[in-house]
Amino acid sequence: MLSIHCPNCGVTAEETEFHAHGEAHLKRFGPGASDADFESYLFMRKNPKGVHFERWRHQNGCGKWFHVARCTTTLEVFGSYTAQTSAPPQDILDHIQDRRPDWDGAESTK
Repeated sequence: MLSIHCPNCGVTAEETEFHAHGEAHLKRFGPGASDADFESYLFMRKNPKGVHFERWRHQNGCGKWFHVARCTTTLEVFGSYTAQTSAPPQDILDHIQDRRPDWDGAESTK
């Protein structure tokens, strides 16, 4: 079971208190977007084996959204940060690099 920290209220709890909602840092398109851009936003998601950045909600707590960096193969959580952040913070990227020296974050952080 994952142990996740909510950066909004400071609670660390088991994953059952939270709810995962898919990939983080998606670019949303407005009313003038092309059909291809809108289709890509709705349906095209990364599903990596390894490090992944996800949106989570503190469902049974403060109710706020945040992002989590974790490994999909080992379930290791590298850190969490507020949803208002447009890219993973450098300290979390450094922590991932320390734990996974062969990780190339170029694809994961785009």
